Amino acid sequence: MSSETEIVAVTRVKHRRILIVVTAILIPLAVFAVVEASLRLAGVGFSTDLLVPCTVKGSPASCYNLFFATPYFPAGMVQTPRLYSIPANKPPGTYRIFVLGESAAMGDPDSAYGFSRYLEMMLRERYPSMKFEVVNTGSVAINSHVVLQIAKGLAEQKPDLFIIYSGNNEVVGPYGPGTMLTTAGMSMPIVRGSILFRSTRIGQLVSRLGTKKREWHGMEMFLDQQVPANSPLLQQAYRNYEENLQDTIAVAQAAGAKVIVATVATNLKDCAPFASLHRKELKQDDLKRWSDLVQRATESEERNPAESLTLYQAAGNIDNEYGELEFRIARCLMRLGDYKAAKEHFTRARDLDALRFRADSRINEINRAVATAQHIPIVDADKVLSDAASDGIIGSDQVYEHVHMTPEGNYLLARAAFLQIAQTLPASQSGPPEALTEADCERLLALTGYDRWRLTAEMLGRLQKAPFTAQLNHSEQLFRLAAGAQPPSENPNDTVAQYQWAIAHSPDDAMLHLRFGGFLFPYNRAAAAEQIVMAQPWDGYPMFLPDGTQIR
Repeated sequence: MSSETEIVAVTRVKHRRILIVVTAILIPLAVFAVVEASLRLAGVGFSTDLLVPCTVKGSPASCYNLFFATPYFPAGMVQTPRLYSIPANKPPGTYRIFVLGESAAMGDPDSAYGFSRYLEMMLRERYPSMKFEVVNTGSVAINSHVVLQIAKGLAEQKPDLFIIYSGNNEVVGPYGPGTMLTTAGMSMPIVRGSILFRSTRIGQLVSRLGTKKREWHGMEMFLDQQVPANSPLLQQAYRNYEENLQDTIAVAQAAGAKVIVATVATNLKDCAPFASLHRKELKQDDLKRWSDLVQRATESEERNPAESLTLYQAAGNIDNEYGELEFRIARCLMRLGDYKAAKEHFTRARDLDALRFRADSRINEINRAVATAQHIPIVDADKVLSDAASDGIIGSDQVYEHVHMTPEGNYLLARAAFLQIAQTLPASQSGPPEALTEADCERLLALTGYDRWRLTAEMLGRLQKAPFTAQLNHSEQLFRLAAGAQPPSENPNDTVAQYQWAIAHSPDDAMLHLRFGGFLFPYNRAAAAEQIVMAQPWDGYPMFLPDGTQIR
């Protein structure tokens, strides 16, 4: 009997402990649920769903929610994409494509000429019997944590294809080890728990009360967020990226859509590291010898690259973790005509860059590996743009500064995506159609001399701010861009004619109307307003002239 009594007593203790644990969990959850429901009923906070109901030209649609990104940015610093809407009723025969990614996917410095726009022109022209909706959801400063949530928000919008062009912001974007936007370097369960909490009304209230409002100042905000290549936090970032990419693909496939994964193209040849770090255990005497060798090599780099290369390599034997040294070695190899070796060192220079604004080799390895493992088509943008360069190394012809593609770069990526998509679409008797030429695309996009000047002038302005000003080749970058930033020689009447031709060809293209309105503004405010109103993203949305004057 005593043993039975002991068993009963032990059982009661276990049950009591379980009850205490369950109570400790359930009561806070119940309180949380009651408070959350009360805040919602009181109208406190806002929905952070990706899309909200709206109307476009009198028809029901889903429109981008301006509050969607609030869980990922401090107060006052929320970044938004180019606003988009999706018709609620998908017409028969419509092929709906969603582009996912960051600012490079968006088409920065102007989404009107991003790769998704080139792709849209190719599909429209080569498949005139089909209707294509290409919706670009790319946004500045986000990363895969946000991309996954975007994919979830789009899953119910009857997608046919997702194109993923992502990876540049894994370190500096939300929850990355080099970010200043949110808590950094966390494991995935904590990251997703944080996102969920910050999406609630309670989380919004806590964030609002506990965070001082700040302003967005671009890349210069991250100058103190350096992450060395051997940081263990990078390994966590890579694991998080891989898991997010796998989950994004799973969301797309569960929605019945095909997926294309792209590698990321970055400027190697004309973008020196933003910040370089010596190895930690480097002794003072070794640092002095290293510095002396680099100084001697720098003095003779242009007149005797072979001698400089030998000196740089000697410095590398002392410390080979300094990114700028790898960039200098690569430039010497370029001068000596060894482009293959130069590319290897340019790549290593990027991978050692302590300000990680560019996708590194590991990110692209993950893109390729995940796509291959899941039998997903790959558009190898890194290879496509490299192959188009005369020396096989991506430079400023394809990428303006570090990651944002020029019109040529966007065209090359779009053509590669088009050729991949064409394999899955109905072919004519002569087989899949060829992609449009770059010139034909840009005529349809109305990429005028005025617009080329505007894009280049925008990039020139950016390069005159940190962190670009600290780059080894900063003066060369400015000189290269300054040539294209001169006022256009194109006659304004010719510019108008190019816009009018493109609009006549695609009268419902809102982006054409918007850019035409921007061009017309200095000449004819009324005509500019007429064009800008025609570009409104959805009914009732306020529209403004370039000077900030509201016109609707």
